[in-house]
Amino acid sequence: MSGIYIHIPFCKQACNYCDFHFSTSLNNKDAFLNALKKEIEMQKGYLNGNKISTIYFGGGTPSLLSEKELMDLFEILDRNFVIAPDAEITLEANPDDLSKEKIKQLKATPINRLSIGIQSFYDEDLKLMNRAHNSKEAESAVKTSQDSGFGNITIDLIYGIPTLTHANWKSNLASAFNMDVKHISAYCLTVEPKTVLAHQVKTGKIKNVDEQQSAEQFEIMQEAMQKNSFIQYEISNFCKEGYYSKHNSNYWLKETYLGLGPSAHSYNGNSRQWNISNNPLYIQAIEKGVLNFEKEELTLHQRYNEYILTSLRTMWGADLNYIETAFGRDYVTHGLKEVEKYLETGKVLHQENKLILSDNGKLFADKIASDIFITE
Repeated sequence: MSGIYIHIPFCKQACNYCDFHFSTSLNNKDAFLNALKKEIEMQKGYLNGNKISTIYFGGGTPSLLSEKELMDLFEILDRNFVIAPDAEITLEANPDDLSKEKIKQLKATPINRLSIGIQSFYDEDLKLMNRAHNSKEAESAVKTSQDSGFGNITIDLIYGIPTLTHANWKSNLASAFNMDVKHISAYCLTVEPKTVLAHQVKTGKIKNVDEQQSAEQFEIMQEAMQKNSFIQYEISNFCKEGYYSKHNSNYWLKETYLGLGPSAHSYNGNSRQWNISNNPLYIQAIEKGVLNFEKEELTLHQRYNEYILTSLRTMWGADLNYIETAFGRDYVTHGLKEVEKYLETGKVLHQENKLILSDNGKLFADKIASDIFITE
């Protein structure tokens, strides 16, 4: 089965840490939606007729779309793809968009999973990140969504924020547990180049992210999640049994997917491509019947490296049997040689012929993966 990602490149206001592609101007939203519908038709053959098991509306802020706009997109998708009856269909939403009326409208669509960007339940953190909502709206959004029948809800939290004390981080996690959400994605605040946050850090307006604080809050999170029966199935993703994100799991397990909209990425197993990150140029190309994207054919080394990077982040680990079948015995030999020092320190475990990060090893995931890579 395959997945579809749809990028909605609009936001009411810019979060100062975000480096995703978006615009705060809605002037060309109608033209964008017309182009998106046309791209769906133009790309209907990309997944070779595979049944679609997941659809994910990301952004940007997809909750800015109306019920009619969403239903128009679903109509086009239904005409051009075979969508599984039990497909997981997720929409990212900001708490300030989720009024009772808005949630009622979303419930009338095929959407069956909400991803709510809470980030923190403390207003000082939200102000620092220039979020559009406050803590009361965050709590209300989750409760109202649940009361309206959305049982599959994931929330986003951020740790490592300069204003976030360990006590407040524990409180944020407790608030999430008390809400009875089934899935939590938690990310360390990262100062990305060319963002407002990067400028604020450079000019001394905001303190830089403290690596020690972030590492300690990661460990606090791991302990709290375990105590509350949340499974850390990927470094930044936790869920109750049976509530894994099917869409994101497909990324990590190397399933094929189609990305639609400006900046969206697609992967077919052998190549990766990404649409232009410019709304007007995206629209202009589609209007002319042209797909404006860059493409990279993946070498065997690159596919191996991608598998190592993604699989090590999950609780399923890197399967040495799969590596031997897909890439050859030499890749297994290389991987075992390079990972030996991490096996000795307990950061990586060798279980059932799989390489799996220990709880402590998850703090060093990127470094461990890069050491196991094969360079061209």
